[in-house]
Amino acid sequence: MSNVVVSDAVRTSTMSYKLKFLKPGDDIFNEDRSDVDKTSGTSFIYNPHHSMTIDKQRQRLPVFPARNHILYLIEKFQTTIVVGETGSGKSTQIPQYLRESGWPVDGIVGITQPRRVACTSLATRVADECDVILGREVGYSIRFDDRCIPGTTQIKYMTEGILVREMMADPLLRQYSVMILDEVHERTLYTDIVLGLMKKILKRRRDLRLVISSATVDADQLYNFFNFNTTNNKEKDTAAVISVEGRTHPVDIHYLEEGAADYVKCSVETVMKIHKKEPAGDVLVFLTGVEEVDNCVSYLKEEAASLKKNEDSLLILPMHGSLSNNEQLRAFQSSPVGVRKVVVATNIAETSVTIPGIVYVVDCGFAKLRWYNVKSHTDSLVVVPTSKASATQRAGRAGRVRSGKVYRLYPEEEFDKLSEVTPPEMVRTNLSPAVLSLMALGIENMLRFDFPSPPPARHLTAALDELVALGALTEVGTLTKPLGQQMAEFPLSPQLAKMLLVSGDFGCSREILSVVAMLQVQNVFITPRGKGTEAKICHRKFQVNEGDLITLLNVFTAYVKQGESKQWCVKNFINHRALRRAAEMRSRMEKLIVNFEIPIKSCEGGVDAVCKCITAGMFPNAAFLHHSGSYKTVRGQQTLHIHPSSMLYKESQPQWVLFHEVLHTSRVFMRDLTVIDPAWLLELAPHFYEKATLRNQ
Repeated sequence: MSNVVVSDAVRTSTMSYKLKFLKPGDDIFNEDRSDVDKTSGTSFIYNPHHSMTIDKQRQRLPVFPARNHILYLIEKFQTTIVVGETGSGKSTQIPQYLRESGWPVDGIVGITQPRRVACTSLATRVADECDVILGREVGYSIRFDDRCIPGTTQIKYMTEGILVREMMADPLLRQYSVMILDEVHERTLYTDIVLGLMKKILKRRRDLRLVISSATVDADQLYNFFNFNTTNNKEKDTAAVISVEGRTHPVDIHYLEEGAADYVKCSVETVMKIHKKEPAGDVLVFLTGVEEVDNCVSYLKEEAASLKKNEDSLLILPMHGSLSNNEQLRAFQSSPVGVRKVVVATNIAETSVTIPGIVYVVDCGFAKLRWYNVKSHTDSLVVVPTSKASATQRAGRAGRVRSGKVYRLYPEEEFDKLSEVTPPEMVRTNLSPAVLSLMALGIENMLRFDFPSPPPARHLTAALDELVALGALTEVGTLTKPLGQQMAEFPLSPQLAKMLLVSGDFGCSREILSVVAMLQVQNVFITPRGKGTEAKICHRKFQVNEGDLITLLNVFTAYVKQGESKQWCVKNFINHRALRRAAEMRSRMEKLIVNFEIPIKSCEGGVDAVCKCITAGMFPNAAFLHHSGSYKTVRGQQTLHIHPSSMLYKESQPQWVLFHEVLHTSRVFMRDLTVIDPAWLLELAPHFYEKATLRNQ
């Protein structure tokens, strides 16, 4: 049995409030069904108890015994903090408990998630449990994809960024009766923004209820943040805490004697050893990024092809945020009899979603995080060791079904050296998106805004400088009209939003739409084992001296001209899945800029217009070729190198480039480059660069 712990303030009176909700066995639960993606007709089975009725499945979840306690606390207190392990059923069951007890009569039950895949997978599951069509009573809203019907949707899953944009239209969230902030322990940039904003909203709307769900015990900080009681009288508390302890099985943890030189290859070797020596059970592999995931999947498929006939086969699936919704949901399918499922994932599978059937976990011990350099105005992707909290979360994935095993690809003594928790994004990333969103909500004094983790003042100053230079803010710190207001509404970084919004002025909005869409996906070029030379020859057909972004534009243009043919992609070693996703996102972005009355124009091959438009948005990311042979940022003089994946790598090095992102591995690399004329920086960003500064480079 699960144990339910209620805070002392409410322990004595928990059962005194009578609640109305549907009883187990009511018609809504009687039908025994597997999960169905209503858009594709594909069936997905999410748990090993699918032969039971939906009602029985729900009662098996660890959160079920706490149902009455949770509903009571939500009724009595304005803020309820639910602490429970990932997989306990918090994300799927609490919204249903609220629906059953009538809360949607007064407004929508909203649930935020840090990741898009969690929104889609959870909404699909809950729609099935409620026996409704996805997109009607239960829906989701993510970037460029909204499946909700106003006046009909009762339970709505959304990303935190979507909620912030909804606040711009309705600062008090009047259409919601309950807001659930899920997975707040991940402490993303928008998690902290939403927490701060919800605190302001709760003071104005006493009827609104807030539920905060976390998988780690950080409840005291959240309780103090949302408890508006300034007296010692517990009866006046506005927040309460409840802990739901999940059922977990023993997990054996194994370490390497020495650290792995190449953790991707070591992960492949470990999976194959598990498959050949361990009993049946699915495997979850944690890696740091999309490129590593795709490489690992390719290696595993090659190893799986060499298995003997008398050995069970492998079903190898990637799991990361760049996949389409249907491709992400494949990881939740139960594998056929005699087939072991191997899911290779980024840290998206660490806490946001629960993949059924996992018995073995392979943990590389690293994660990719963003870190902001104030001096150079660069937001870098850095591969760093995980925290102890993350390592524990990953290990917990192995004990959901039965006793499991975790294989950490580092020595045991290294675990003791890890930091306790991962630093919140608010204190380590570029704050330009956050500042722009808060400005749009009328919060002009960032230093006085109540953040759960206050950001460094120098990060705020750098963000304000960048937004003023981009034209989103005036010199006195107010949003410009219409550019700044439109940038705040766009679900992209300020730099990419600026590119799109001014593309009509440069007469190249069609091309910029394609460029921005291609930047939303990764691993466009494929290089299979043993076909490196052949793939390189094919890729060269698209490469141009203007750099990677124009090369990506050429790829997408050719893909469209070929009727979006999968055969053409295979022939040219292009990732069809990535281009198909880019085409979907481009279509949705085009609808947005049409709403902003941006003219849809083509420069008809005028590459300078495209490069100047890119400069108008990405000018903070300028670097020049130093006499040492490396590159340096104009502001901050940070030393950078061209990433090996760039088409400019080992070619004649251009004097001036713009980069889309920086990656720290063996060296500090810049990726997705565009060759520019330095005069464009003075023309398009006179507030950011001075003529004397550029001349001295």
